Amino acid sequence: MAIALVIAVGVLMLVMMNGLVRSLEDTRTAYYERHRLAQVFAPLQRAPQSLLSRAAEIEGVTVVAGRVTGSALINLPGQRLPLSAQAVSLPDQGEARLNDIYLTTGRRPDPAHEDEIILLQDFAKAHGLNPGDPLSATMHGARRTFRIVGLAQAPEFLYSAPPGEFAPNDARFAVIWMSQSALAAVYDLKGAFNQLLLGIAVDSSLPAILNRVDTLLQPYGGLGAYGLEDHISNRFIEEEINGLRVSSRTVPPVFLAVAAFLLNIVISRMIQAERSPIGLLKAFGYRDIEITLHYLKFVVVIAVSGALVGCILGVFSGRSLAQVYQSYYKFPFLLFQVDPLTFLIGILVSILAAAAGGMLVLRSVFRLTPAVAMQPPTPADYSRSLALASFLKHWLDQPGRMVARRLLRQPGRAAGGVAGIAAGMSLAVAMLNVMSAFDQTLELSFNLIDRSDLSVSFVEPLSDKVLFELQSIDGVIEVEALRTVAVRFSNGQHSYRGAIIGLPVNARLNRALDDRQQMIPMRTEGVVLGTALADILRVKTGDVLDIDVREGRQPQLQIPVTGVAETLIGSPAYMARDSLNRVLREPNRVSGAYLRIDSAKQDAIYRRIKALPAIAGVSLKQDAREAFQTLIDSSAGAVRYLMALIAGVITFGIVYNSARIAFAERARDLASLRVIGFTRGEAAFVLLAELAIITLLALPLGGLLGYFLVFAISEGFSTDLYRITAVFVPQSYGIAALAVIVAALLSGWLVKRDIDRIDLVSALKVRE
Repeated sequence: MAIALVIAVGVLMLVMMNGLVRSLEDTRTAYYERHRLAQVFAPLQRAPQSLLSRAAEIEGVTVVAGRVTGSALINLPGQRLPLSAQAVSLPDQGEARLNDIYLTTGRRPDPAHEDEIILLQDFAKAHGLNPGDPLSATMHGARRTFRIVGLAQAPEFLYSAPPGEFAPNDARFAVIWMSQSALAAVYDLKGAFNQLLLGIAVDSSLPAILNRVDTLLQPYGGLGAYGLEDHISNRFIEEEINGLRVSSRTVPPVFLAVAAFLLNIVISRMIQAERSPIGLLKAFGYRDIEITLHYLKFVVVIAVSGALVGCILGVFSGRSLAQVYQSYYKFPFLLFQVDPLTFLIGILVSILAAAAGGMLVLRSVFRLTPAVAMQPPTPADYSRSLALASFLKHWLDQPGRMVARRLLRQPGRAAGGVAGIAAGMSLAVAMLNVMSAFDQTLELSFNLIDRSDLSVSFVEPLSDKVLFELQSIDGVIEVEALRTVAVRFSNGQHSYRGAIIGLPVNARLNRALDDRQQMIPMRTEGVVLGTALADILRVKTGDVLDIDVREGRQPQLQIPVTGVAETLIGSPAYMARDSLNRVLREPNRVSGAYLRIDSAKQDAIYRRIKALPAIAGVSLKQDAREAFQTLIDSSAGAVRYLMALIAGVITFGIVYNSARIAFAERARDLASLRVIGFTRGEAAFVLLAELAIITLLALPLGGLLGYFLVFAISEGFSTDLYRITAVFVPQSYGIAALAVIVAALLSGWLVKRDIDRIDLVSALKVRE
């Protein structure tokens, strides 16, 4: 039963994860296709509508659309700070050719009424807004009042985080859809657009199209075209699917390997106990294959029953998790579907794993001749213990010597038990350390690197004189400027679309730290890359990097890498702000600022910031930290809790099964001990002391294996978007060891109860 449950958990994980991968992929594909999500996005400053016809002539382009987008701040009563939003245009008539919306409530805006908008559904729900409600927003420096006429979702906003932040927050980021003519009037783009969208043919060359688009848009302030794979929303869902796919390939085999190991022990001891019947069957003419099939039926029943239970539980678990994914990734629908082949694979793999564990033992059936098999087994060889006999006799009593001799007589079996328990403990050690690594990611990112209280971003780069205005606000203790510039990094065939963050030479509120958590000062020449970005670009300190600036004069730069910063979130790159402004030929420009404030005056500070027209977005560090905590607790990071539970199940399963199998094998011996005068405690000691020694031997080995497993699991949890480092917390070893000991004590108590209840007459009957 216990072995079947281990198999069931393995198949459950296989069915659940494969089902989620298929469901997410199919739903994403269907959602993208139904609403015609573009394959190419090209932001720019301003281009006439006539340019669309030239874009349509690019080879491989099938659909072209130009739209207006811009940042906005939403002012809601009761909110301390304005909320960030993105404004997006919709065609005045009909549906959008690309990047259409999924209208959940209400209707589309009437171009004759410029104040009508559609609001992102999840933001509206977070604030109790409905069609018909007014909404105040600041766009292009002017505050306007709109009327909500509908709520919508969109495939390009499956994952939507506030500007400058990493984790999504429904309550703090909104999307506003307006008619093309109305939004163009707001941003002074009548007859023009500032974002080009392209649909391309399946067999077309994306790099070639991106180059053609960049060339076409260069005179119009093109900021660099990119494909759907670089779209931040799509990247998050893609990383999630990849994580599930990797887990579905690595976790189930662990359970099936454990089940095979346990079955190997069970069959081995069954054959040993049924040696005489096997010989008798052979004497009557039964062939080896027929006897082997008899035992394989037992193995197959365990495997199939476990696999069927796993399939059923996998479907239920998958459906429950699908609802979580639907709410988190804003899918309008998400049906959990499992490929029937997955069920078949789960059952077949379970049978094969179980059969493999049994067949290793069943080979001994072929070697048994009827005459040998019907003879009593060869007496146990205790010659290994002769050298220790005097030592054992001196230090151990009779039950203790029985335990020691048994361990020495069958060292291979004892080693197997040690290895199995150590494997379970190593997984527990690794998962506990990985949990600490998630906490370290939060601590490093939000306390050591970012020491500000809030950050503000400006509508466009401003003169650094704006810092004096921020510094003059009563309660603002410290202001630190930053300059952010969109770029494309290149190193040979490796490239990455990102941004350079310009910091003061001796930054205090937001710093680049090395692997010893010491500040890396910004040098006048060179760029400091985050660890993830350095890995992506395959560069190290001293290498020269090609940087294609996508703003302003768009210079082509070659800058040496002067350091690698220990960053765990995102893939940032840092430069000295003055140096960055110098190469851009835009001296004394800032695009935002970090602020440290007096918490006692925060409300007054928020009111002042809320009134500044140049502010494009405000981010509170505490809100960003809580959003990131939610992110890692509810998506890929949540798997760490599941893995910790799995570690506990495996550890207990191995310990309990070892105890149960040993009891089944030695029930007759234990009954004999009781008959000749051993007490219940002494009889139980003979069995349980062996288990205790095996468990204690497994503890140091489990700790050692856990040390190496931490590196593999940390790497598995890391993505291009955030990294989990391998950390080692001494408490994790203590907790994992305690869990193993508790599992052993509980298993021992359950087996001890059976020993006390043993029927001496039945156990001592001679088998016919």
